[in-house]
Amino acid sequence: MTRTAAYALFADLVLVVIFAVIGRASHNEGILGDAGLGLLETVWPFAVALVFAWLVTLAFRRPLAVLRTGVPIWLITVAAGMLLRALSGQGTALAFIIVATLTLLLFLVGWRVVAAAVLRSRAKRVDAAAR
Repeated sequence: MTRTAAYALFADLVLVVIFAVIGRASHNEGILGDAGLGLLETVWPFAVALVFAWLVTLAFRRPLAVLRTGVPIWLITVAAGMLLRALSGQGTALAFIIVATLTLLLFLVGWRVVAAAVLRSRAKRVDAAAR
């Protein structure tokens, strides 16, 4: 795995954790929860789904690609994460599905859109300087 791919996977995982932290905070649930595993309980279905998405999409080949990598990772992470939540007895209310879908779209695809714009801008500057 390249350094870029490792950083991209790390960024995706951090953003999934942030998603879970925000969700728990919005419901006034602490990071540790009642049993001391609150955040872990919330994040694991989406983290497992994210790793699965990376494997299925071969994301390590083009980790910064918005359409080829970001969109499929987002869709698989949401779908598989919800399935794992349901199978583990966690809630999958329609409102949660909508919020999770939109938030993970912003997080998992959004940073790739920003990265693509920055890389395009840098490439234009390098091209202009080379002329």
